[in-house]
Amino acid sequence: MDAIEVRSTNNDMTENFFLDNQDIQFRLEHIDLREVLENKEKGYIYQQQYPTAPRNYADAKDNYRVLLDVLGEICATVIAPRAAEADEEGATFEQGEVRYADATQEAVRALKQAELMGVMLPWEYGGINMPEVIYQIMVELVSRAEAGLMTIFGLQEIASTINEFADEETKARVLPRFVRGDVAGAMVLTEPDAGSDLGAVQARATYDEETGTWRINGVKRFITNGCADIQVVLARSEEGTSDARGLSLFLLERDETVKIRRIENKLGIHTSPTCEIQYHNTPAILMGKQRFGLVRYAMALMNGARLAVSAQALGIAEAAYREAHRYAGERIQFGKPISSLPAVARMLMSMRGEIEAARALIFETGRWVDLFKSYEQILTESETPDPEIRKKAKHVASIADTLTPLAKYYSTEMGNRVCYLSMQVHGGVGYMREFNVERHCRDVRVTNIYEGTSQLQIVAAIGKLLSRTLDPLLDEWAAHDYGTELALLKDRLTEATELFRQAIDHLKEQPHDVIDYYASDLTNMAIYVVNGWLMLQDATRSERKQNVAQVYLSEHLPQVQSAHAVILAADATPLAVQETILTAN
Repeated sequence: MDAIEVRSTNNDMTENFFLDNQDIQFRLEHIDLREVLENKEKGYIYQQQYPTAPRNYADAKDNYRVLLDVLGEICATVIAPRAAEADEEGATFEQGEVRYADATQEAVRALKQAELMGVMLPWEYGGINMPEVIYQIMVELVSRAEAGLMTIFGLQEIASTINEFADEETKARVLPRFVRGDVAGAMVLTEPDAGSDLGAVQARATYDEETGTWRINGVKRFITNGCADIQVVLARSEEGTSDARGLSLFLLERDETVKIRRIENKLGIHTSPTCEIQYHNTPAILMGKQRFGLVRYAMALMNGARLAVSAQALGIAEAAYREAHRYAGERIQFGKPISSLPAVARMLMSMRGEIEAARALIFETGRWVDLFKSYEQILTESETPDPEIRKKAKHVASIADTLTPLAKYYSTEMGNRVCYLSMQVHGGVGYMREFNVERHCRDVRVTNIYEGTSQLQIVAAIGKLLSRTLDPLLDEWAAHDYGTELALLKDRLTEATELFRQAIDHLKEQPHDVIDYYASDLTNMAIYVVNGWLMLQDATRSERKQNVAQVYLSEHLPQVQSAHAVILAADATPLAVQETILTAN
């Protein structure tokens, strides 16, 4: 089969990206959102005022399936067929303005007409009060169709942050515009000298006493969708400060005082404009309280964005796997499809296992994030908060804060591995621009860089892991009855969990620099143990899932053992010699 023949089957010909994904169907069927929705819908009282609001739990899940069905069809029939065209044209910059590619504009119109914008916002602003975990399915579907479009559609997290922290007047004025699709959002944090270290932000916010208005001055760089109408900006509001305690969060609407200086010429996600912006006395509104901009508000915003990027990487990985699976079944070598060759089959099974593990982790993380948000809302609205609710909210927050960086780290690294293997399955043709896998490899590469690099996710997770925040969850999962058929897998996973705990105890005794050096090893152990238990639970519900769990655990439990050995042998030797090694010619 020559390259021309192969390319003719290179496009995904399915008609619905939701209905054709049996693993998403499985996850949606088995996820338990009863407590989340009982809290979010306040006992389903909204149905009395909003006819489209759900009447009960079953009604809510049916509504979500309908919306995902609509989105899945748009992704398959409108967005994906023009994805290569959108990538080729990309976002352009002329005379100070950004223009989306024609295919991107068509996709946004389709999403807007289907009323899929602003879905996480409350009913009173025109949203449908969708939980985070369901929204991440939407992000995955869009990302599978065209990864760059996700950074326009997926920035609905901006609207959620405004809903959470802005004043009532601002919310009433701004949020319905998000729902209608009249505006898009941008999270404006990074500066030329403040990337990972956001505490070093220097953009200034000064209060004009005469007009009663805050004004922003400064330059921001690497701003995803920085041409957006509504921008949430981190700026230094306190004179004489140089750290995070002097930062506040502001909302502004782009006007003539906001100058887009250029857009970046990037490796991938060409349809998403990454902007450098300069503010000249730009009027802005303070969100929440002064000095809490980074430590509370921006961190909450970034956590939502990190979950969205996790789903973005997952969607790209799903697309890349399907390209590889299709190609391997069609490419004939030595008289048979290459998918029948053990070396290729192993790559495909590894990809499938990692994708389903990442999806399980994202769903579990999203569920805990939703629980936290629902309890936080109860506490905010209560004049005399229930101590039991406060206690439960604290526990839920701890789990959510631990799982979020793990999900972002694993999903984005997984996405890069899957795209690498997909190109390898394609061989030489995969390196050519005519094949979609080349685009997927370019698009996925940024996911483990932006919204916090993988290394920063490890930093965010390691303290929680050393504090054993996952212990209650691991104990609960280990106590489940998995039946005699899965007893051997459970025993192996129980042993891996004990190795993980031994590694924690040993690493805690080391100096801080040694802990930092080996933090990635402990984080990897945590991920494989958590994913293992999630997949073992799935295995009790489906024979196919049992097979997937078997393959995944066989591949990754030995890595737990390896990381355990590395940590138990940990010492400061690498740190002592690093200067000599790194300065050598």
